Amino acid sequence: MKNTFKIILSYLLITFNTYVLADQNSSTNILKVGVLAPLSGEFKTLGETILYSINLALHDIDNNAVKIYPKDSGSDKKKIIQACKEFQEEGIKIIIGPADSQFQKELKNFDDLIFLSLSNMDSNIKDNVVMVGINLESQLLAIKKFINKKKKKKTVILYPDNEFGKYVEKNIKLINFGNSRLFKYSKDPKVLTGQIEKLTNYKKRKINLNNRIKKLEKSEDIRNVRELDELKQKYTLGKINFDSVIIIDFDNGLKSILASLAYTDVSEQEILIITANQWFDDSILSETSIKNFYFPSINLKNLKNFNQRFLETYKYKPNAITILAYDSIGLIYYFWKNNIKINSAKDFNFKKEIKGKIGNFKISDNKVIQKLKIYKLEDGSFIENKF
Repeated sequence: MKNTFKIILSYLLITFNTYVLADQNSSTNILKVGVLAPLSGEFKTLGETILYSINLALHDIDNNAVKIYPKDSGSDKKKIIQACKEFQEEGIKIIIGPADSQFQKELKNFDDLIFLSLSNMDSNIKDNVVMVGINLESQLLAIKKFINKKKKKKTVILYPDNEFGKYVEKNIKLINFGNSRLFKYSKDPKVLTGQIEKLTNYKKRKINLNNRIKKLEKSEDIRNVRELDELKQKYTLGKINFDSVIIIDFDNGLKSILASLAYTDVSEQEILIITANQWFDDSILSETSIKNFYFPSINLKNLKNFNQRFLETYKYKPNAITILAYDSIGLIYYFWKNNIKINSAKDFNFKKEIKGKIGNFKISDNKVIQKLKIYKLEDGSFIENKF
């Protein structure tokens, strides 16, 4: 199977390079797009998947005037610098990539190039870089709208006490969450449990339950007997001092928080639970005690169709972010096809909403904002919540 992938990738690279050679003797109006992706090293598979996604986009565009120039970033500063120099020499101005935000300082030095980075670490256009990833600001805007629609008045925003937490705080400041409070938690599971117990007033609610049960056990009143039977099915007794919670974490961190909320008897029937950074992760369906929560994300139907087409074509499931590479080609092609000149990253500012595989998004006021849908994890399935 690996040999099959190598053959397909080699074919793509040969095809792309053939287009490049053909350009040298052609006076036709050509759209040249560079691709800066890790085609070697630890993230080689991601780089290959990005190229495959771009190839799918080229098939859909079906215009031989679009030429792709892939170069290996190798997740290495020297390789990125060398690739950028080659882009300059070859007259390529717009580049898809890199996949992360690690080398933004190096990219800034090539101010005659424009990069559509697949990173989601910043919604703002900075210098010559437009980050097209699903940024946290877009997620928080969707969450705020959803909370307001649900008429929640006391929101707790949970996020880790680490470097990522500083990034979260910066984005929270951009969104005016009314009647909310911030709560930083430790990534140490032993410390985390105690913090969530304190947040939810768990020990007091546990004591309330035990005291009430002891009192009712002394009564023979039929109403008290019924109440006693009901209380013996509970773990705590008493209200929690918030009606909604936003969890800004991912992977195992998100699962740990959900498990801690379940342990402290936070009911999803009473408390609106919303998470960020959730890309329809199937593993979360079986690894958390909380079975119902909400999250903002891209268009699920489009994502499923894209993944299925990719799987049928290349025989494996793509990385979640590679759909962004598909949309990036579409975005660049739209501007070129409509004779909209792109001389700098700021020229991507556009008054209209743009429709992509991820859903609608807008680039205006030097900011990329995705219009995300709200989904619910319910009974083992992801369901769109139309509100």
